[in-house]
Amino acid sequence: MKNKVKELREQYGLTQAQLGEKVGVSRQAINAIETNKFDPSIWLAYDLARFFDMSIEKLFDFKESERK
Repeated sequence: MKNKVKELREQYGLTQAQLGEKVGVSRQAINAIETNKFDPSIWLAYDLARFFDMSIEKLFDFKESERK
């Protein structure tokens, strides 16, 4: 699923580790989300969206994703 996590993280001037710490996951989890190797749980998607002050739909692009 495409997302804007990396773009926003870089705009905020955060490392993957720093963002992970803020939402309670590892740097590796943030990397996997950014590289589309891992789709976050709805709760993690919610936490990321809240951190970036946007809706889940704006942070994650469901339209271009295949349903699993």
